[in-house]
Amino acid sequence: MGQMIDIAALNGEGSFKAYRADPAGAPTAAIIVIQEVFGVNPGIRQKCDRLAEQGYLAIAPDLFWRIAPGVELNPDVPEELQRGLDLFGKFDQDAGIRDIEATIHATRALLGGSGKIGAVGYCLGGRLAFMTACRTDIDASVGYYGVGIDGLLGEKHAIANPVLLHIAGEDGFVDKATQQKMHEGLDDHPKVTLYDYPGEDHGFATEMGDRRSPAAADLADQRTADFFAEHLK
Repeated sequence: MGQMIDIAALNGEGSFKAYRADPAGAPTAAIIVIQEVFGVNPGIRQKCDRLAEQGYLAIAPDLFWRIAPGVELNPDVPEELQRGLDLFGKFDQDAGIRDIEATIHATRALLGGSGKIGAVGYCLGGRLAFMTACRTDIDASVGYYGVGIDGLLGEKHAIANPVLLHIAGEDGFVDKATQQKMHEGLDDHPKVTLYDYPGEDHGFATEMGDRRSPAAADLADQRTADFFAEHLK
């Protein structure tokens, strides 16, 4: 359904690839899909395709273009999982936010200068979705099992538009203490909604593979769809 396009980075840094999925008709709005540590792999492209089926223009930028352009990893293969974790350690998150900002600009142009833009991210992308809400003018943001969000709470005052966070109760990368800090820091924020998924592990809403937990994934995805329908359309 989709195709790869080029997006100009900010400040003359070059350009990077992004996967683009278009709806059958004119898009109602656009959603930027922010990758896990496994690149713009088949699962992320399928996320875009599903959003296009819902009427959105969906764009997934290759945020690892500076360190491993075009990388696609399978988290169910131990060696590839480890490579994803290694890339996470090398990834410049501030540069990643600049690339998301560039993607927002490019997407707005594709929409003809009007229309709302949302973001949804997973794992690393869940963290970056929260950062995007704090640091850009994105209209709505969703983060699935974002890592290290407790360390970003000092930026929450900058959140101006709605944010939805999905928290896996048994997340191997986000322990109970971190989850508690997220609730303590964000439960009273007027723009932020948190949902907990007891018993679920990191990656429960992946499109495919061993990590997927169908019932929890369907519930989280329906909440995301309702959230975007309310705030983007």
